[in-house]
Amino acid sequence: MKAAPMRICLLEPYFGGSHRRWAEGLRAHSRHEIEVMELPARHWKWRMHGAAVTFAEQLADSGARYDLILASDMMDVAAFAGILAGRGKHCRIATYFHENQLTYPLSERERGRGDRNDLRYGFINYTSALASSLSLFNSDFHREAFLSALRGMLGHFPDFRNEGTLERIEARARTLPLGMNLGDLDSCGSNERSGQAGDVPLILWNHRWEYDKRPEKFLELLYALQARGHRFEVALLGARGPKTGGLLEEARKRLGKAIVTDTPAESFATYAAWLWRSDILLVTSIQDFFGGSVVEAAYCGCHPVLPRGLAYGDHFRDETLFYEGEEEALEKLADLIRSGGWRKPFAAGRELTKYDWKNCIGTYDAVLEGA
Repeated sequence: MKAAPMRICLLEPYFGGSHRRWAEGLRAHSRHEIEVMELPARHWKWRMHGAAVTFAEQLADSGARYDLILASDMMDVAAFAGILAGRGKHCRIATYFHENQLTYPLSERERGRGDRNDLRYGFINYTSALASSLSLFNSDFHREAFLSALRGMLGHFPDFRNEGTLERIEARARTLPLGMNLGDLDSCGSNERSGQAGDVPLILWNHRWEYDKRPEKFLELLYALQARGHRFEVALLGARGPKTGGLLEEARKRLGKAIVTDTPAESFATYAAWLWRSDILLVTSIQDFFGGSVVEAAYCGCHPVLPRGLAYGDHFRDETLFYEGEEEALEKLADLIRSGGWRKPFAAGRELTKYDWKNCIGTYDAVLEGA
């Protein structure tokens, strides 16, 4: 007989993008009663400090009782627990790590400032894990990278490094892959490839236009592919970043009519339709702790061309999908176009249904019960 549903308070200091979709999906599908407390998705560094105070005060003032607090990594969980205890409130806390600040790559500006020497935010992740009864990571890759980086971080300090705490954190760390609404994509399209009528492949960009996704490298590879005489079309989707304007202007000049769309999708249905229509997903990221946009595109039958060394190895076992270096990426793209393999749906994409909420929520509920 199943235990009674738990009352869970989910704390999301950065309620936007994939964080918001995950929180809303978990609340909608879990058998447990989940209440979400959120703050707007802005000022991430301030959220890492201030959210602990805001949420602790709100919870203490509300008088509500919960069986478990489920916190996002974008806050100081240790400070939160201490403030709450100071108000006479105690509760088990689990932390879900969408990302971490120890292995997240720095931007060019941050590297110039020497920000990697500033360990404040990585240390917050460390003490958050230490204060949690369970630390949950969205991929094996992420969990292993975080645990490895912790030891290196503690090695920076002069004494009293408390390295014994790492064994405790590792014993309470578990992978719990991101739950997604992949089933919703099925109602917006089908596995009909754009190339079935003999036209050229459609290459997709469906990521954020930010430095860690390297949109400039994506476009450089397309320019090189074009210079070799290969014909293709391009769909440029994704939320725009601060440097998008110049990149898009150059792309429009150099790729011309090959660009079939260069604006963010106005709705989920429009976004899904482009995924189903696309044939090749070229990924140039230097950071992905899970890769939701990659999973979505591959699920819709789009053939991924992926960099080695990120979370994509958790999703795909076929080594031929991965490249190391831009020359190998270019060769894989050219081979895929020449062979015509892009004309059929990417078969392994359907294996990703394991991430759909209806297939993973049972594991989520069981893990939360044991936190």
